Order: sequence, then C-alpha cells, then structure tokens
Amino acid sequence: MVDQKKFTVSHAPFWHDGSCIRSRSYHTMLAALPAVLFGVVRYGMPAVGVISLAVSSAMIWEYVMNRIMRRDITIGDGNAALIGLIFAMLVPASSPWWMVIIGTFVAIVVAKQIYGGIGGNPFHPALVAVAMLMLSWKDLFDFDAALVNYEFDFAMAYPLAALKHFGTAAVENFTPGALLMGNQIGAVGTPFGLGLIAGGLYLIVRGFVRWEISLSFLAGIFVTAFIFHQADSARYAGPAFHLFTGYTLMGAFFLATEDSSSPVHFIPMLIYGAGGGILTMLIRNIGIHVDGVVFALLVMNIANPLLDKIRPKALGKVF
Repeated sequence: MVDQKKFTVSHAPFWHDGSCIRSRSYHTMLAALPAVLFGVVRYGMPAVGVISLAVSSAMIWEYVMNRIMRRDITIGDGNAALIGLIFAMLVPASSPWWMVIIGTFVAIVVAKQIYGGIGGNPFHPALVAVAMLMLSWKDLFDFDAALVNYEFDFAMAYPLAALKHFGTAAVENFTPGALLMGNQIGAVGTPFGLGLIAGGLYLIVRGFVRWEISLSFLAGIFVTAFIFHQADSARYAGPAFHLFTGYTLMGAFFLATEDSSSPVHFIPMLIYGAGGGILTMLIRNIGIHVDGVVFALLVMNIANPLLDKIRPKALGKVF
C-alpha cells in the first residue's frame, strides 16, 4: 500500500527577507524627525501639543477599532503612530484639539480600518483626513491667519498664498536656498525642505520607498511649473519655488510613496508620480486651492489600481 503523506502549504509569499511593518514605520518616523524637530523649534509648545495629541489619539482609535472588530491589537507595529505623525506634520501648529481628534478619527477609522486595516486602504489615510478637514474648515488651513501671532525674522507670509493672490512679485524674497532652510511658514512639518529631502533620501537608500515615484513626482512639478512660468512669468513662479514650498517635498517622500495606495511596477510608478506632480501644478495655478498636493495625490490613489495593470510583457512563447 502506498504511504500517502499530506503536505500543508501556506499561501505565498514563501520567502521572507526579514523586513516588517514595524521596521518600516519606525524608520519612516526617524526619517521625518529632522522636519518635525524643526517644526517644534519654530512653533514651540503648540507644535508639541499637536504632534503628541495626533500620535496618541491615532493609536487610541486603532486600539478601539481592533477591539470592536475583534482583531489582533496592532498598535505595536507603529503604523497608527506613523499616520498620526504624518497627519500632524500636515496641519498648522495652531490647530484646535478637536480638529486633531477628528482628523485622526478619519485617518484611522474611516480611511484605514473600515477598508480592512493596513494594506487594504486604497487612499493614504493622512491625505483623506487632511482633505476632509480642508473642505470642512478651510479657514483653519489659512497659515497666514493661523500663525499671525508668531514673530519671525523673515517675511510673514505663506509663499503659495502670496503667489496666488499677488503674483511672482510678492515671492521674490523666497529664494530656493531660503526655502530649503525653512525660511517660510506652513504646517508643522513642511517648512524645512532640507530636512525632508534628507529624510526622503534615507528612506530611498534603505529601500523603504521607491525612488521612481519620488523622482517622477518632482519631475512632473518641475516640468509643468516651467511651462507655466514660460507662458507668464509675472503670474506663475518658476520650478524651484514650487519644488520647495507647500506640501511638495512631503508629497514626494512621505505621501505619494505609501505602499497600499501606490503602484508596484516600474512604468505605473513613473506615470503615477508624474501625474501627481502635473495635477498639483494645475490645481495650484488654475484651481481654487492654494496647494494641490493633497487632492492631486488622492486622485492618483484612485487611478492606482488601473495603472498597476500596466505590466511588462511576459517572457516566453505561446505554442
């Protein structure tokens, strides 16, 4: 009689390279640390309060949803804390406590857990939260009004708002070097361009984000801004200005590259990134919103499943 044996095989993948969600989350938070610390130094205790409340409330919402849905407790993987930190970096230091609570609720409960948790969300959770807050309480994202009580040693103006309302003559003092060093106002974690670039390069070198998305996103902004600037230099600023202002660098390294909402193949990644950059410039220059990164990337999140169908032709021959 044949000795039959039963083999139990788990689903793919069968090979693990040792990476994990916890490692990615903590390394991403480490990469964001220079920009976050700059925001804390710039805005003081209000920024500390926003960051602390955002991270802690995001973890609480994650824990509550785990219990309600009877799933394993996942706050230890750091993803909820990372979402809270990214959200805090995108809002003003003067944000009221209730806005932070609502924002993290939308990010964790609505944009992540309802879709099945990490890996199932079609949109970046922090982007969904910020977009809903922008549409609901637009005045809270008026950085000039929100940060009017701060005293700075440079022009008190949000560069993109000044450009939108007064043209390029109002932003001549915002040189690329000054913008990179954080001589601008904005959200908690966005003014320090050099810190965001350093963090982004760290993530790329360590293999946590794909350079194709970041580079194509920045290239899309550069080319589109150049075309607009050539058409009307008095109204539209040049590429360097747009690369280092607003949410651009956050979008390139920390938002567009989120795993669940971005493509995994080479050509789709280039299209995805470039499309996000082009849409950003179209919204900034001819749309009603001052900064278009949030809405541009949400649109590309929607297009992600379709783009990822573009795959290399299979090797071999059909007989």
